[in-house]
Amino acid sequence: MGMAVGGGAGQLKCDMNVTPFIDVLLVLLIIFMVIAPVTPKGLEALVPQPAPPNQQQTAADTRTVVISVNRDRSLLINQEPVEESRLGARLEEIFKTRAERVVFVKGDPDLEYRAVATVIDIAHGAGIEKVGLMTQKTESGQ
Repeated sequence: MGMAVGGGAGQLKCDMNVTPFIDVLLVLLIIFMVIAPVTPKGLEALVPQPAPPNQQQTAADTRTVVISVNRDRSLLINQEPVEESRLGARLEEIFKTRAERVVFVKGDPDLEYRAVATVIDIAHGAGIEKVGLMTQKTESGQ
């Protein structure tokens, strides 16, 4: 550290003390570094994984529940037609005896996301803990 010695008794020296500014900056930097990993990254989504080609389907694979939303907003639960007003009650019936509450939603590509979001909301209201999203690529195993 250096010290400046004034030349005379009547001279004033105006040097800005930046040490408090640096201290505040370092404290803010540490706070943001701690908070950054805690912030949510987005919506957690499940994606069904295709079975290996040599493996046979098990009973758990046939118990997978897929809700399909067609272009005309008609709903299917595993190829069984269901009305939107009856969807929540039907899901509660299906998952009454199951321990694992997972359902996959497959929407038509030309459909607005609002229709799919409504189905996801109804599934959460029926007590489904995990809702996964299916696309054409995941369905074909790509």
